[in-house]
Amino acid sequence: MPDQPALAPTAAPPSRRRTPRRWSVVALVAVLALVAAACEIQLYPPTDPGPLRYRDEIFAGVTTTANVTYGSAVSQAGVTQSLALDVYRPTGDTVTGRAAIVWVHGGSFRSGTRTSPEIVDQATTMAKRGYVNVSISYRLSPNGCVTITPECVNAIIDAKEDAQAAVRFLRKNAALYGIDTDRIAIAGTSAGAITALNVAYGSDQVGESGNPGFASTVRAAVSLSGAKILTNADPGEPSVLLFHGTNDSLVPYSSAVATVEAADAAGTPAYLTTWEGAGHVPYVAHRDEIIDQTTNYLFWTLDLGNAAT
Repeated sequence: MPDQPALAPTAAPPSRRRTPRRWSVVALVAVLALVAAACEIQLYPPTDPGPLRYRDEIFAGVTTTANVTYGSAVSQAGVTQSLALDVYRPTGDTVTGRAAIVWVHGGSFRSGTRTSPEIVDQATTMAKRGYVNVSISYRLSPNGCVTITPECVNAIIDAKEDAQAAVRFLRKNAALYGIDTDRIAIAGTSAGAITALNVAYGSDQVGESGNPGFASTVRAAVSLSGAKILTNADPGEPSVLLFHGTNDSLVPYSSAVATVEAADAAGTPAYLTTWEGAGHVPYVAHRDEIIDQTTNYLFWTLDLGNAAT
């Protein structure tokens, strides 16, 4: 798992009865919302003319606070490790109840940092759209998941529990960072994508990495070249969006398909954007598509049309 750097809804036939223009627009918006709810919601941007928070880059600057401690945990070597994150916020924002995203880097559970280029790019872009973002470090292991071993399994569990502690950190410090605790999502790349999905589907086991007494649940998860491992979708669990290439040799495309099929079986929403012939983490080639679809997906899933503005 190493890292590497519209459909338009079919228009209904016009009615023979004339309808005032104002009500026609309202009806169109309602139809689009219903279509988005029933189909691939990541393909449907909100129709408000804007500028619109969470869809458009309404802030010119981003304020970054680096190296914030969010917890601590014992590594597989028996060493207590401090856990840190970087915060990305829209500069000059006065809203105090904002949606938030936890970003998790990749690196096969043995390497990588919270300043991975694609993570920084996405956190910065989403901050300009009004989100509070945190990019986290988490426990890594010497050999990670080059092969599936007990060390690999424990590393996957460690990463999940640390990311859950970061979610709890946001709820604990919601007033400080201006966060709506009902609108928290998690997203990641490769090993970080696996972790994001595991957090979405594994809230029954949360570990002891910090911030006890707060919920570890999220409302949505976004995966770039990941799949669920060691967890399973159960009824009532969060919606997920996956991006995956069919020629991924590190996290097989079939694993992403299996993740969506398990979610479908549980009756939980899951969406998969497939790139034919693409390999592992093709972020540069698909950057705009990833940003746009993540923006649309989170807008609908987090119900951001009804969020504070």
